[in-house]
Amino acid sequence: MTDGHFRDPKLASEGKRRIAWAWADMPVLRSIKDTWSETKPLEGLKVAACLHVTTETANLLLALKEGGAEVALCASNPLSTQDDVAAALSLSYGIPTFAVRGEDKNTYYQHIRSVLEISPDFTMDDGADLVSALHQESPGLIAAPTTPGAPGARASNTRGVRAGTEETTTGTIRLRAMAADGALRYPIVAVNDARTKHWFDNRYGTGQSTIDGLLRATNRLLAGSVFVVAGYGWVGRGIAARAAGMGARVVVVEADPLRALEAAMDGFQVTDMNGAAPAGDFFVTATGNTSVIDAEHFTQMKDGAILANAGHFNVELNLPALASLSTGKREARQGVVEYALADGRRLYVIAEGRLVNLAAAEGHPAAVMDMSFANQALVLEWLTGEGSGLPPGVHPVPGAIDRRVAELKLASLGMRVQKLTDRQERYLRSWQEGTE
Repeated sequence: MTDGHFRDPKLASEGKRRIAWAWADMPVLRSIKDTWSETKPLEGLKVAACLHVTTETANLLLALKEGGAEVALCASNPLSTQDDVAAALSLSYGIPTFAVRGEDKNTYYQHIRSVLEISPDFTMDDGADLVSALHQESPGLIAAPTTPGAPGARASNTRGVRAGTEETTTGTIRLRAMAADGALRYPIVAVNDARTKHWFDNRYGTGQSTIDGLLRATNRLLAGSVFVVAGYGWVGRGIAARAAGMGARVVVVEADPLRALEAAMDGFQVTDMNGAAPAGDFFVTATGNTSVIDAEHFTQMKDGAILANAGHFNVELNLPALASLSTGKREARQGVVEYALADGRRLYVIAEGRLVNLAAAEGHPAAVMDMSFANQALVLEWLTGEGSGLPPGVHPVPGAIDRRVAELKLASLGMRVQKLTDRQERYLRSWQEGTE
């Protein structure tokens, strides 16, 4: 389906209502949009976005449009689209939106091709599927690299993709692999790596929304359960903390010894998946890797174990291996598939192993996406001027943007930071001053 299929006014009306609800909790992005309504920093530019089609994403795109950009949107995951939001963007706000919840693989990639038909100047990706498709199928849309220090993108008449942003950890991993192979042909800023993104979005946003998705899907009690978290990055930290806060006994599986030690110091039991498999009631993967839970682990799990994935792609649970071990499967609840094993045990997989927080719930709360999408907006503005001329590769968010987002967020909360005195500033700059 394309944007032309979303012509249901009732569906669009519901989407507008929900978009407005999220907007009330996005004060940082509101302040940027208010400024852009006057300055129009993106005037004449085209942005192709491959993001989760949620209420928060809708507000980002409306801010970009307010700044003067022409935008087109497709989904970054087949099960993360909120159809009412897609309808509202298409019908009520005039933003071409190519996404429908549950779309098959062919439709998913056709929608990515559809957003590229606008011949964008910039890409905005979540998982790097858009960037990958662009490089493999439409490399002619990529602009020639500009010379550092050359006039900004707005001053250039050259058309073609000149830069982009990436929203999530999995995407930055893929992009760095492309760069290492010499395959990445334009600069991309890793918005995911901004502190005002991953410290909050990944930890607090995914932590809360993953638990929300698990509870909506299963209505199972977490208190007293054994809750296995695979991966102790920022996402894993958030999930583990919230599961523990609801009374679960958390077990962490982690391949990095430093992160594993951190999990142990945070009070969690740490083991490998073979050690965790027989004990777990809930399993959530958050690694960005493949086959984190594999055939050897399924054979050890207890009857009734629940499996979910909070990583970007549906490869962390080896579902083909689980299917091969099963005598049959059925939908036990909406979005929950029961796999029956030969010995009578049953294992339950939520949302086809896709992003549980978006496939079984609504994704991150708007308050944390406010900071993530403020970074997206400000980085895009930066790329049109001061940040133009970057070489191909993966680049960090400028520290000034990260700090500005934090300052705006604190101001919206009615809080303020301590200002150092001149004497304190001098003390920190001096190597000669010590005790008095």
